[in-house]
Amino acid sequence: MSLVAYFDAASSEPLHPQAREALLAAIDVGWADPARLYGQARRAHLLLEQARTEVAEALGARPDEVSFTSSGTQAVHLGVLGTLHGRRRAGRHLVTGAVEHSSVLHAAGVHERDGGSVETVGVGLTGRVDPGGLAEAVSRPGTALACLQTANHEVGTLQPVAEAAAACRAHGVPLLVDAAQTAGRMPIPPGWSVLTASAHKWGGPAGVGVLAVRKGTRFRSFLPEDERERRRVPGFENVPGVVAAATALRAMAAEAAQEQARLSELIGKIRDTVPKIVPDVEVIGDPVDRAPHIVTFSCLYVDGEALLTELDKAGFAVSSGSSCTASTLRPSHVLEAMGVLTHGNVRVSLPRGASAAEVDRFLAVLPDLVRRIRQDAGVA
Repeated sequence: MSLVAYFDAASSEPLHPQAREALLAAIDVGWADPARLYGQARRAHLLLEQARTEVAEALGARPDEVSFTSSGTQAVHLGVLGTLHGRRRAGRHLVTGAVEHSSVLHAAGVHERDGGSVETVGVGLTGRVDPGGLAEAVSRPGTALACLQTANHEVGTLQPVAEAAAACRAHGVPLLVDAAQTAGRMPIPPGWSVLTASAHKWGGPAGVGVLAVRKGTRFRSFLPEDERERRRVPGFENVPGVVAAATALRAMAAEAAQEQARLSELIGKIRDTVPKIVPDVEVIGDPVDRAPHIVTFSCLYVDGEALLTELDKAGFAVSSGSSCTASTLRPSHVLEAMGVLTHGNVRVSLPRGASAAEVDRFLAVLPDLVRRIRQDAGVA
């Protein structure tokens, strides 16, 4: 049994046991082309459509609104650019929050280079997008789309999706919601027009994303047309992966109320304890309105890459909100937008089944690791 405590569920949740069983079974019976008419193909088609129905139900959508992609990133790119393409007559103005996932920002960059305009709404110290600023932005003539995540992927802060949806509805602007960090863990806020998510975030296999487009939302893929997935997503469907993804989502949602409350309590313990045992540390993100499994803190006078390496040696797989490494020399755009400390940044995101003993062990080793790194850097 591995002694490594895996604390990077915000990047990828370990494969759910039920998803593993479903994947292996579907590999044997769901390998054929679901678009054909012979027996094996009809079986694959039934598996695909049953999975679509289950995912739609879990996300609060209709089955015919749901398409499967090769990743959450592809779902975002198709969702952003496809909606903008479908609404070109309405305008070319795109509104995003400053702390959206890089996939949203990269899609916005493509839109801008193609002659569109992009308005970025700022955030406060907790990383929450300003609802008033977003409402003002979507009120501008020619606004074609607004984008907002349910919870920030680096600091866990919940975003004002309900307020954003109301503002968008008042001005006839569709809202794309990136639900990658909360799908399967928390209820999906209502009011979205386009929804994206990624199966490996909820314990499904990597390589399966979800793109849901509400009926009545003008959408046209910017890619060459394909007959598959309602002409939204080109390429052969990964039926076994989709079946496993639906199984994992159903299982995670069934466990969510109890498991997420337990994880939230452990995260709360880390939030409360770290500032007491480590000098010169800043815990980042909203302490209350947050995803249940994520906490981020930054340690002054500490190189983030060195701290992550030492934690790995001590048996903890954690991540960092900062990409400030020797190759990029650039801190996280999320932490920069928040105006918080970016040095020595650690993101702890607890997976299903994480134990209190693992958290206690993490809190026991952390102070000495930080002290040693500071000493090596010549900081008392």
